[in-house]
Amino acid sequence: MINSPSDRKRYLVASDFDQTLSFNDSGRVLSELMGISGFDEKVRGLAKANLVQQGAELAYLLRHDPEFRSLRREHLIEAGKQVRLKNNVNLLADFFEKGLDPYGFQFYVISASPQDVVQSALEGIVPADHIFGTQLEYDGSTGEICAIKRVSAGYGKIAVLEELETKLQIAPDHTIYMGDGSSDLFVMLHVNSREGYTIAVSEAKFLGRIARRTVLSDSALSVLVPIFEDILNWNSAQIREAFESYGLAIQEWDKTRTDWLAFQQYIRPVAQKPTVASRKTA
Repeated sequence: MINSPSDRKRYLVASDFDQTLSFNDSGRVLSELMGISGFDEKVRGLAKANLVQQGAELAYLLRHDPEFRSLRREHLIEAGKQVRLKNNVNLLADFFEKGLDPYGFQFYVISASPQDVVQSALEGIVPADHIFGTQLEYDGSTGEICAIKRVSAGYGKIAVLEELETKLQIAPDHTIYMGDGSSDLFVMLHVNSREGYTIAVSEAKFLGRIARRTVLSDSALSVLVPIFEDILNWNSAQIREAFESYGLAIQEWDKTRTDWLAFQQYIRPVAQKPTVASRKTA
């Protein structure tokens, strides 16, 4: 029996876009489309100078770099169509839309990439009003980008997340966030501090230390594994059965714990003799 929406356990699920739901960086795709070289170097230079929030480098380049001046809204839309999505993004969105009695999920995408790019890439998969990206304004006569209304990077992602929690009346401890890189760092810390749940989808060490779980896969549907295990408290048989209902069989599932270590050689002065304690622990 399906319960009414008010009876369900409701969760807000928010996801980054670039390299979380896709394989490619939107800025790189856009640069290739426009024939602009050196995009990665430009981004590294901005990051090194700490000129903008992490993740907002593309927004800065779109507004201030002369090479991007010829860019128009139609170019952003075309770039979105060229972004290579991860496998099964449509199935992931479908799962969250339908929910799973008695659990209901509200799925949103929060990205520092231009909103026009993300909406174009996810057209027919995620409703446009469930996507929050960098909002740009265009000159009515020339079509050039003339202003940036809002950037969903750094604290900007936190602001969007809090607005959604208030709008949907979902408690912070029922918020799930998933991301892959430095622009997700602050929002993950924020979600964790309020007892929400965070999932990393990359091997970035700084993110793995913060996220509650890390999942690596070419399939976007893989993020359901920690949700099934830690929130729904399912066992592996139930999880496999759920994926099989979507026509997918788990071929490989390696559950590993990785310890990242680095050592610095301790150099003892030649004249200093090791103590008994140090010999025992050497």
